[in-house]
Amino acid sequence: MKIFKKLFTLAIVAFLISLATNCSSSETQINASGVKADTSSNTQMEESTEAEEPAEAEESTEAEEPAEAFPVTLQTAMGELTLEAQPVKILSLSPTATEILFAIGAGEQVFAVDDQSNYPPEAPISDISGWSPNLEAILAMEPDLVVHSYLPEDIEQGLANVGIPSLTQFSAMTLEDTYQQIQQLGQATGNSEQAETVVSEMEQKIDDLVMRGSGFSPYTFYHELDQTYYSVTSTTFIGQVYAMIGLTNIADAADEAGSGYPQLSEEYILSQDPDLIFLADTKCCGQSAETVSERNGWSALTAVSEGKVIELDDDIASRWGPRVVDFFEAVVVAMEQVE
Repeated sequence: MKIFKKLFTLAIVAFLISLATNCSSSETQINASGVKADTSSNTQMEESTEAEEPAEAEESTEAEEPAEAFPVTLQTAMGELTLEAQPVKILSLSPTATEILFAIGAGEQVFAVDDQSNYPPEAPISDISGWSPNLEAILAMEPDLVVHSYLPEDIEQGLANVGIPSLTQFSAMTLEDTYQQIQQLGQATGNSEQAETVVSEMEQKIDDLVMRGSGFSPYTFYHELDQTYYSVTSTTFIGQVYAMIGLTNIADAADEAGSGYPQLSEEYILSQDPDLIFLADTKCCGQSAETVSERNGWSALTAVSEGKVIELDDDIASRWGPRVVDFFEAVVVAMEQVE
């Protein structure tokens, strides 16, 4: 029953994440924008100078293809998955997976993505819902790999029946999970080297940000996923970011189910009177420092009265791919302004 509750809660969180749109949010009280991590990588092939041996030159070029020798067997959340050949027609039904695939240099192998995969801009968005996908629509596309964070059992079985590989990558609970998923997608697509580069760059930038935020005051905070008061604890990758710079999460003590994503009550938030409020529902749900101040009793909160309500980009603050570095930096930038 506990496992079911956790999966149900994660499904709710996935739904909240899928609500993110390109809607513009209201003017920000505290600037929480960070610099985007440069995770793009270009591989340049050297041209052969041996004009008299064209056949050998061709073989040399082929030797510089991805180092992975297919078939590749992956250890996934759903068990072993074997890919017989390098996928060249990938369907991504996860905004996070889409961001990772393009970051590791597999963008040209992605022929379609779900309707919520709005980054990077060149991602080939389709009308397939990542939250409630249609099996017939997927099969009609004839992908050679489907990557997702969740699929109903009947769709998983439908894909298996026709031999279409399905790679499940559940929501990351830690930054280490993020790194492992990036590396796994590198293996699955034949882009391991680029994936390792992305992970190394992320680790270095996060180390730098931790150092940059090492002197912050130990403020308490509330991170809002939506206006029904779903939040995150320090056991999630989102909460881990805050913990790494010494902030205290008011949701930790309220997570009786241990899901990592508790729904708090308005009374509890008001009683905790957090020093800071981070809003990750500015785009999906139109929340802002102004709308928060208009909630019943919230104007008396320390974070509201002292102008410490920080508006975040929903997508960046909810996806666990390479742009988690941008989320980390947005928090650090906001803290530097608060300090």
